[in-house]
Amino acid sequence: MAPSTVTEQERAAFADDGFFLRRGAIPEATLQHARAAFDRLYAKAQRRGVTGLEDGAHFVLSGEAAAPRVERIVWAGGAEPLLLAIAEDPAILSPALALLGSPHCDQLLCQAHFKMPGDGVSFAWHQDIQHRDKGPGTWEDINGQGSYVQTILLLDPMGPGNGALKFLPRRTTGLTPGARLSAAPFNYDEAMVPGEDPPGTVLIEGAPGDVLFFGPYAVHGSSPNEGTTPRRVLINGYAHPGANHRVYPGEGAGRRLPRP
Repeated sequence: MAPSTVTEQERAAFADDGFFLRRGAIPEATLQHARAAFDRLYAKAQRRGVTGLEDGAHFVLSGEAAAPRVERIVWAGGAEPLLLAIAEDPAILSPALALLGSPHCDQLLCQAHFKMPGDGVSFAWHQDIQHRDKGPGTWEDINGQGSYVQTILLLDPMGPGNGALKFLPRRTTGLTPGARLSAAPFNYDEAMVPGEDPPGTVLIEGAPGDVLFFGPYAVHGSSPNEGTTPRRVLINGYAHPGANHRVYPGEGAGRRLPRP
């Protein structure tokens, strides 16, 4: 299958469930370089100890400065340009453009997410639209289908016990396309508790090189990593041109792709 192709099955899953997983999209040679970049970013975060901008990336840290917890690194490609190159890889960018229905897009996100064993990092059930649309004038649905595609590249194996991503397909939630969460058991403020997932939860099991594609209304989250190995992912987010009207942190965030 050509990298630019989005199959009818994938397109249907994206429309009906809000997400799909493409296996083995990125080769191991690229993953090795990406893991080395993540190692450098993690070491830099430990040296920083506090949240802030450095080398074009925004480090989001919590806990004690002497041993900070790395929540995420926003626009990680600002400090590690290789990660921006991965965001342009046809195996990731071309399907995103096909789903957006546009020959161009604005890359809003390039985030490094670390879930190290026992660090407690988790993400409550949420929809990414809450991070894109911050109120009047900040977001416009240009293509009528959400105008945003988020991708998650797995750098490590992901599965039960190590903070795997979980999704609630639209048929499970009963949400109509474009609807936002409004009631329990979906709480934006509380950490997910292992073993307390709503019925219909889909836990994503994947291997390094797999890529998740999902839309801004897909309901997802993840529990803490209770395993013994890291669960690291590279997140890239692409918006239909004209949809976003906010300035994102990180030097170069919001760039137009493909590059002129």
